[in-house]
Amino acid sequence: RNDYSVLEPPPLGEWEPDLSVCVVVPAYGGQEKLDLTLASMAAQSYPSALTEVVVVDDGSEPALRLPPIRPEHTRIVPNEPGGWARGHALNTGAAATDADVLLFFDADMIAFREHLEAQMRWHHLADYVAVTGHLRCVDHTPGTLFPAAVLDAVRRGAPEALVAGPGEELLWLRRAYKRTNLLREVGHQGFHYFIGGTGSVRRAFFEESGGAASALVLGEDTHLGYRFAQNGAVFVPEQEAGSWHLGLPQMETRREEGGRFRRPFVGSRLPLAEERRALKGRQWEVPLVDAVVDTEGAGFDEVAETVDALLAGDVADVRITLVGAWGRVTPGRHRVLDDPDLDVRLLHEHYRCEPRVRLAESEPVTDPDVPFVLRAVPGQPMTPNALNHMIGLADETHSGLVRATGPGDDLGGPRLERVAALARARRLRVAEEDLDDLLDRVAGVHWIDGDSVLSSQQEPEGARPVKAVAEPPGDWRQRLEEAQARAESERVRAERLERRFRWLTRSRTGRLLYRIIG
Repeated sequence: RNDYSVLEPPPLGEWEPDLSVCVVVPAYGGQEKLDLTLASMAAQSYPSALTEVVVVDDGSEPALRLPPIRPEHTRIVPNEPGGWARGHALNTGAAATDADVLLFFDADMIAFREHLEAQMRWHHLADYVAVTGHLRCVDHTPGTLFPAAVLDAVRRGAPEALVAGPGEELLWLRRAYKRTNLLREVGHQGFHYFIGGTGSVRRAFFEESGGAASALVLGEDTHLGYRFAQNGAVFVPEQEAGSWHLGLPQMETRREEGGRFRRPFVGSRLPLAEERRALKGRQWEVPLVDAVVDTEGAGFDEVAETVDALLAGDVADVRITLVGAWGRVTPGRHRVLDDPDLDVRLLHEHYRCEPRVRLAESEPVTDPDVPFVLRAVPGQPMTPNALNHMIGLADETHSGLVRATGPGDDLGGPRLERVAALARARRLRVAEEDLDDLLDRVAGVHWIDGDSVLSSQQEPEGARPVKAVAEPPGDWRQRLEEAQARAESERVRAERLERRFRWLTRSRTGRLLYRIIG
């Protein structure tokens, strides 16, 4: 869950910070806008002694330079070899500092005076929050803004003096905030709203999460937010961390093209992407589910019954790890039908060429990029829709754990764990506190009748498969936003026409004109 209401940040200007922050600014060209960005950073209310700025030059020609108006501790570093684009630059910037907090900020933005302070106060309360600032897009004509004017306006707390009008919020983001009570009710989908233009986390948390995916040249902000979520993050949209974005972001001006580019690259690495989950029978770089089956002491037939049912199920996007004593399978002469390790040998051969099955001597370390872990039991075959159904229940109830009872053993059935919820629970765990009890308090545990729901060969009454209805189009979010934008435009037009009607009909002459011009 993402309800951060228990955290109470101090009022701006009424507290004493002690955490250092590094503002990481990825930049490729755009010296004029970078100068404006650095001027706004020089006017921040957060203590300059606790602030440094690292501009990561991603191969600009000519190389970027430091302008005269900039924060005291500002430097430019080249993007590390072996990669390019924003994600790689974030990793380069993070590696170049030992500050407590990393704040990522685009090189075409102007930060308001309390921008850093507003975000930083949350990091003094918890080490697992991912904070995003607030931005509005404003029209910008090159050569009309100057660093000295930016410094003065931001320092005076009057950034509105720099632009004409209040600017435009990102419509899809504003609606999401309204729908979810500023992400307090967003469930496990908060990572979708970690915007790349302005956001911050503890540096240690960034490193624990695996950093940014250097291979992504677009969509790295959503993927980075996903990695934060998988590491147990709480997402906080800080509305008092104001900023101007000079012009519209590329995702707004070339939305369709950008979405088309992102789908295969982000989709292969982000299992919860809607477009990806709508595709049947596919496998990807990062699976949706890691299934673990402990084969120790179990026979070949029991294990194969469970594993083959999983492989044949509706969820093809699964990776199965069989834990067993595979070292006993040795080459050379051995007893055949009377081999004491016969079942181990049979299982080894049965799955040796199955690409979705791995053999391991011990339980694997949880892959933080995989959203779900299923722990299945040999001899408990699952119906084709069972795993799909459990995932659907986890999403529908926002649960961190879905447990099924086993035949004759309430605790012996399969369990589906949400990795993000487990990561949060482990962060909050005290000493030997029972992890399942804590998980129940943090995210909720949902129980189902395993014997009737999972073990029957018939579809259980009341079962709700994840994809039981017609698949939504891959671009449903874009279509919804466009429809909402059209509705908003029509509403504004209707109000304008109503005002026109009232004005025209206030007098006899007006009513005559109205009949003439309509």
